[in-house]
Amino acid sequence: MAAIDDVLRIMARLRDPEHGCPWDVAQDFRSIAPHTIEEAYEVADAIEVGDIDGLRDELGDLLLQVVYHARMAEEDRRFDFEQVAAGLADKLVRRHPHVFGDAAADTSAERERIWEQEKAAERARKGETDDSALAGVTRGLPALSRAQKLQKRAARVGFDWPDFRGAAAKVREEMAEIEAAHGDPEALEAEVGDLLFAVVNLARHHGVDSETALRRASQRFERRFRDVETQVSAEGRTTTELSLPELEVHWQAAKAAERDA
Repeated sequence: MAAIDDVLRIMARLRDPEHGCPWDVAQDFRSIAPHTIEEAYEVADAIEVGDIDGLRDELGDLLLQVVYHARMAEEDRRFDFEQVAAGLADKLVRRHPHVFGDAAADTSAERERIWEQEKAAERARKGETDDSALAGVTRGLPALSRAQKLQKRAARVGFDWPDFRGAAAKVREEMAEIEAAHGDPEALEAEVGDLLFAVVNLARHHGVDSETALRRASQRFERRFRDVETQVSAEGRTTTELSLPELEVHWQAAKAAERDA
């Protein structure tokens, strides 16, 4: 593809020690990694708001991160972009034997089992010796996403509540433990963490993705709070001048306006 060849040539020029961009030349894997994470979130945000033109641009920015890392690896004589793409193509075929082979996978559960089985085989081929059901759950995931993935892995081997009722009871139990830990900062942190983990479990049992749910809840909060600020400003006042009950009146008005829109 001519376009990707152009991108690879441009990146090589940007990284040229003599004629490239000083900022680009100065970067390494660690300095670029935060940008890679940020671009992935911006892709998700464009999808969330339904901005298809924005999605095209954000996918380009995310592709730039792959090109960047591949270029730095090529400079170190480790691998290049072509090897990254070839490895991906090979992996996609291996993990879909029900498409490219003779394996049968008529249900989503069976397809997921095949996917995870192949991932485990890949780890074994790399010499990884961790045979835990939790092996391969990266620590770099957002906390809610990682909690959900750990729980799903444990559930596959039977370590799970039979239904949402057990998960709901655990949430109530963790709430009580937070109250009991009042005044002990270290214990409170642990108990709050346990509560969040339990809420993720409850969400999972209801088929809700915790990361998406919290992101959307934050968006609702921001939208409504900005509406409150607009209402208060229209009265010639600021939010700091209002009491909490007065702010609550505006908050409820913002929620009502949202429902009626």
